[in-house]
This record gives sequence, C-alpha cells and structure tokens, in this order.
Amino acid sequence: MRRYKVFIVIVVLLIAICVYFYFDPSDNFFPRCPFLLATGYQCPGCGSQRAIHSLLHGDIVAAWHYNAILLVFIPLIILLLVAELRRTYAPRFYRMVNNRYIIWLSMIVLVAWGIFRNF
Repeated sequence: MRRYKVFIVIVVLLIAICVYFYFDPSDNFFPRCPFLLATGYQCPGCGSQRAIHSLLHGDIVAAWHYNAILLVFIPLIILLLVAELRRTYAPRFYRMVNNRYIIWLSMIVLVAWGIFRNF
C-alpha cells in the first residue's frame, strides 16, 4: 500500500512539474494568493509559483527575485522528503531531521521572512 502512495505522489509531482514548466503562473489560470488579495501584503509563500517556473527554466536570479526563501528552503525540503521516504529504514535519521528545533526554527524564519519582505 505504501508503494502505491509513493507512486501516486511521484506521478502528481511530475504532472505539477510539467504544468509549471509549460505554463507561466504570471499570466495563466493559476490561483492568486488570498492573503495578498485580502490585505495587500505578501505572505511568505507569495511568488513561489513564479519562482518554481523560473527554476524549472534555469533562471535562478528570477526565482530569487520572486521568492528567495523558497530557494533557501529547497535543501531542507529535499532532506525532509528523503527522511520521510526512508522513515522505516532509517528511523534515527527521520527523528533527527524531524525534530522540534528544526520545525520551530523553520517557522521563525518563515514568519520573519513574511514580515521582512513587506518593508
């Protein structure tokens, strides 16, 4: 059952990569940030769709411009995904990566980024 879940996640991820590669979120059917629309302020995730599109096209400077924190967090995201996939085989590694200090530090960085980017 777990293999099917991993397979489905991989297929969905590949489809999302194709969509973000071929369609520019700036001028297509992609949803707009509800927080930005309601308040006029950018949330920590604002620009992530355009940053992903830029990354898939190899434009790191544009991706940094759209959402720098996404680029900073990509290694952590990959590490967390690997830990999740290896959870049963390497439980110590999983616990090390998924500890409360990393989670709290990530939350503090995201909140600080959300505040900082609006000044």
